[in-house]
Formats: sequence, C-alpha cells, structure tokens
Amino acid sequence: MQHDSILITLADDDEDDRLFFIDAFEELKINTVVNTVNNGRELLNYINDPETILPNIIFLDLNMPILNGIESLKEIKQNERFKDIVIAIYSTSSSDQDVEDTFVLGANIYIKKPSNFDSLKKVLSEIVTINWQYHTSGLNKDTFLLRL
Repeated sequence: MQHDSILITLADDDEDDRLFFIDAFEELKINTVVNTVNNGRELLNYINDPETILPNIIFLDLNMPILNGIESLKEIKQNERFKDIVIAIYSTSSSDQDVEDTFVLGANIYIKKPSNFDSLKKVLSEIVTINWQYHTSGLNKDTFLLRL
C-alpha cells in the first residue's frame, strides 16, 4: 500500500451507498484507498486491529444496526490512538439534533448524503482536499455542516 494515498473508511449498512461511494472515488482519480464496513462494530474491530493502518478519514453513517454512528463516534473519541482521524458524519439525516450531537461528540464535519452521483463526487472531492489541520484548529458550528 502506498503511504501517500489518503486512506478512507466508510461505515454504512446500505450496500448501494457503499458501492456509489467507491465508484465516486474511482471517478475522481484522487489517490485514495477506500475500505468499507457494514456497521459501527465492524468499524471498531477494523480500526482496533493492530494490523490495520489507520484511515485518515472515516465517513460514518448514523443509522446502522448493531452499533450506530453516535455510539461509534463516542468510542472512537474515547481512544487517544484515534485522535488524528478525521470523522465525517455521512447521513441521510439533517436533523438539528443529529448535527448538534455529533458536533458536541467531536466529529469534524457533517455531510447530508447527496441525492445524486455528481453531487456525491463533488462532496467527496471537497472533503478529501480540505486542509484538516487548519480546518480542525478553528472548528466551529458554522463550518461543521457542509453545504455545497
């Protein structure tokens, strides 16, 4: 595996959403390695595996079985080993409560799942090209919810 790639993990229980996500990155031609898991438990098992090279960005769906996005986010943020991983909430929900809860729990950005493939590519391109070191130093509610 190349170390100059952006390592991305998507936790989402919807198979179509996972496939669109992978296809979008393939079309973007950005140097990424994309891994997907079906739920929060699989995500935590994956990132806690000592053999795993930790992702740079985790896209985290909120509504998943077994361990949902909020529960997963809490566990990730409690572990010092994961402090440098960017967490992008990636959900069909745009409820103020979900946005508020994930912001307070330490997610880096909140994205409402785009309704079409071109919008998805635009959103993903935007996320992977953000200078996260700068972005997270001034994290505030105005920059938390991504609007494209």
